[in-house]
Amino acid sequence: MKFSDLEEAALELNGLYEELEVKRWGRVWTTQELALGFMGDVGDLAKLIQAHAGVRTIEDHQAKIGHELSDCLWSIMVLANKCGVDLEAEFIKNTSEISEYVSGELARWR
Repeated sequence: MKFSDLEEAALELNGLYEELEVKRWGRVWTTQELALGFMGDVGDLAKLIQAHAGVRTIEDHQAKIGHELSDCLWSIMVLANKCGVDLEAEFIKNTSEISEYVSGELARWR
């Protein structure tokens, strides 16, 4: 599956959520509310990672980690779209720049 396929699926799900939000609340969530939801998912993920490391007890934590990572990825994709960010292009640019920097730092240690 390509990044664009994942992004399309995320935005399709967001469209369904927005329909539900209008029915429940009379409006769609703002980007600020989406970001707050994302923060909640990151908090849940952090607790699961603690369980994975053995410093917190959460039943079936290993199976739940994938779910929370997926929730976080969904939020990032939706927020990027709503903020007009080409996430795929930014990811490629950012990882390339960081890889160049880290490679340069490693070269200094050789």
